[in-house]
Amino acid sequence: MNEFQTVLLAVLPVFAITFAGVLMRKLNWLTEESDQSLLRVTVNVLAPCLIFSSILQNHALRNVGNVVLPPIIGFGTVSLGMIVASGLTRISGLRERKSLATFILCVGLYNYGYISVPLANSLFDRETIGVLFVHNLGVEIALWTVCLMVLNEGRGGWKKIFNPPVLAVLLSLPLNFLHGDQWIPKFVLVTAKMLGECAIPMGIILIGATMGDHLHEFHSASGWRVIFSLCALRVGLMPLLFLLLAKFLPCSLELKRVIVLQSAMPTATFSIVMARHYGGDTPTALRAVIATSVLGLITIPLWIRFGLKFVGL
Repeated sequence: MNEFQTVLLAVLPVFAITFAGVLMRKLNWLTEESDQSLLRVTVNVLAPCLIFSSILQNHALRNVGNVVLPPIIGFGTVSLGMIVASGLTRISGLRERKSLATFILCVGLYNYGYISVPLANSLFDRETIGVLFVHNLGVEIALWTVCLMVLNEGRGGWKKIFNPPVLAVLLSLPLNFLHGDQWIPKFVLVTAKMLGECAIPMGIILIGATMGDHLHEFHSASGWRVIFSLCALRVGLMPLLFLLLAKFLPCSLELKRVIVLQSAMPTATFSIVMARHYGGDTPTALRAVIATSVLGLITIPLWIRFGLKFVGL
């Protein structure tokens, strides 16, 4: 089996589970009323358990460089994408402020968790997964600061940074340095591992259900120009910039893998939620998520395969 097939087989389950979420919504097996409670369980319990079990006993995260640099890269890559998009908004044909702001958001904010984590689990080792979660700490900070400022005309959401997944990272890192796996009761570790294994499937199902809710908003007369420009930037130009960073940045093997992985990611599904609740344009976010995700079925394996070769991993 060649490298492209290996990556493709790692990608397909993610898309299959997303489709399952869409189907569950259409069949009314997963109702909108249940979304909020399932989302709270995923964010407040399952995801922190996954982070805890991935960081604890992670030798790569006992290297200070793998603790300090990844969040900076996470924050920086999101900010870079938004700066690039800000300079190229003309190609979208959009004119309204909220549509332009959403366009910028969707180019900068990539799917840093629910696609990249299962791919990292399939392609790499647990050390890389741990570094990925620390990297995502920086993305979370960017999400609730620069991303929200773009949508909210300068107003950020600093308090939202300290959410359960972020707190799980901040708690797990010192425990890892203190070799917590050696003195924390084993049943606690096993419980966290079992709960954590539910986080990604549940999160992806909820993403599919959310996409199913908004499919009717996808079409519009001006939509195709927006779609083409978003795809050109998010899954065309930005991966190249990420890979140049991975190749020339003096950092660990694990962080280089994380950058290569994130380079291939489509627009974050959470962009739809951000646009809907913080003054953005939901149809623009929806087009970005669906178009880059569908195209990602082809581009994700190609970019990861090319990226690993280009960076020399």
